[in-house]
Amino acid sequence: MKRSTIIILAVLGGILFIAFSLFSWGTGVYNGLVGLDEGVNSAWSQVQNQYQRRADLTPNLVEVVKGYATHESDVFTQVAEARASVGKLTVTPEVLNNPQAFKQFQEAQSGLSSALSRLLAVAENYPQLKANENFLQLQAQLEGTENRIAVERKRFNEVTQDYNTRVRTFPASFIAGFMGFGQRQYFQADAGAEHAPKVKF
Repeated sequence: MKRSTIIILAVLGGILFIAFSLFSWGTGVYNGLVGLDEGVNSAWSQVQNQYQRRADLTPNLVEVVKGYATHESDVFTQVAEARASVGKLTVTPEVLNNPQAFKQFQEAQSGLSSALSRLLAVAENYPQLKANENFLQLQAQLEGTENRIAVERKRFNEVTQDYNTRVRTFPASFIAGFMGFGQRQYFQADAGAEHAPKVKF
């Protein structure tokens, strides 16, 4: 074999090796981003799952309280309206990529949380209701669900942080930008949540 042929084959082999190495690296980064993206979607599904649990428990709790507190109709109306506004939102994974839709979703869930707090405050005025087995079970389930929601929101934010860090870190940011992986929204606290609530008796 001629020396020039050997040199050409060595150069071609080196180029192929570099190209294969770059392809393998890019594939690994892309697959890692896909895995993180799916992790965010999975965490989001768990948040939705807990919100759905709360929405399912709400009508039962309202009906039990209604039996004792018939003159508290404005509270029942507020709970029904808040639950309806949550039900109107079509929640898809695309909501995570739309800051306005994400904020609207959070506001609707906050409205339902607020209405449920008022409903439970009404229940405090009825000693017979507080002793009702159905009410106690529903209240415990609802409190447990609120805790689960908080845990799933925290987990969602942690997974989103991992994803956003990877998307913004060089050199993965190059592949992320080229392949359309953008940053995701975090769950934010309600406005004014940083101030301690005022309790009046």
